[in-house]
Amino acid sequence: MQLSILDQAPISTNQTPQEALIQSMKLAQAGERLGYTRYWIAEHHDLSGLACPAPEVMLAYIGAHTKSIRIGSGAVLLPHYKPYKVAEVYNMLSTLFPNRIDIGIGRAPGGSAEATNALSDNFLQQVWKMPELIDMLLHFIHHDFPPDHEFTNLTAAPIPPTPPVPWLLGTSKKSAILAAEKGVAYTFGLFMSDNDGEEIVKEYIQNFTPQNKDDKPQVIVTVSAICAETKEKAEDIALSSYVWGKQREKSEGIEGVPSIPEARDYLEKENLHEGFEKMKQKVLIGNPREVKERLQQLQKTYHADEIMIVTITHSPTDRVRSYELIAKEVGLAID
Repeated sequence: MQLSILDQAPISTNQTPQEALIQSMKLAQAGERLGYTRYWIAEHHDLSGLACPAPEVMLAYIGAHTKSIRIGSGAVLLPHYKPYKVAEVYNMLSTLFPNRIDIGIGRAPGGSAEATNALSDNFLQQVWKMPELIDMLLHFIHHDFPPDHEFTNLTAAPIPPTPPVPWLLGTSKKSAILAAEKGVAYTFGLFMSDNDGEEIVKEYIQNFTPQNKDDKPQVIVTVSAICAETKEKAEDIALSSYVWGKQREKSEGIEGVPSIPEARDYLEKENLHEGFEKMKQKVLIGNPREVKERLQQLQKTYHADEIMIVTITHSPTDRVRSYELIAKEVGLAID
């Protein structure tokens, strides 16, 4: 089983943003040591408790502190940007870190309406133009515009020996079908979706249109997971993530992910026990054996080539330990 890491760069209540970003770099290093296939970092704008609005900056930093793990965006929110600039940035990263760069592409705004307006004009119109934007980005990456195109002689320099690998991220049939039509790999965000993911992934696989003779559909399914030596400990650690989510829904939690005692106090005060029980049905929380069994079932259900795991904890040690326990139980190539 191939496993990878999605990092949202969370800030804990006892951290500065700088400390949180340094921990993201250390998580990528741990993923490399533990045998994870890739590390992606998400893009968010003015969302309290999340430290990364610019994945391309962090990828340069992380690439310089790792040697072999694939690194990428999860995702570049393409409607905010011109495809040419995105191609330049990721071609440059691929030149610096050969055969290691992925471009995860998304269409979400990644923040509030105010942030969206500050970032880009006509965001919704750009969302409708996603098929065209993806075509442009792919042509710039592969330097293969038709001879009569206005950008035929335009290069997204520097051109790396191996181009960055595009992935389309989504949670709907629309995104799955778009990925299939463009012949690119697809990542389904199960951790942030209540849709029928099995049917969505099936749509992608069945409709995949190869652009080259060796192309085939590739599927990553992204899940939330928290693993510890015992199920009880994992559930304690998971309280922080659950309570933080509830705080953010109420425009609270601006200081970041609460500690376990802080989360437990909030859970009691707000009487959120029932919601926490529901959350445990969706998030993979347990000891290594329990988490492995659920990962295996998900891989079988979704016919996934790879499972990507997002883990939010208050303690960076608990987060790395969760990935370590999963890696050992699944049998990744740990150094």
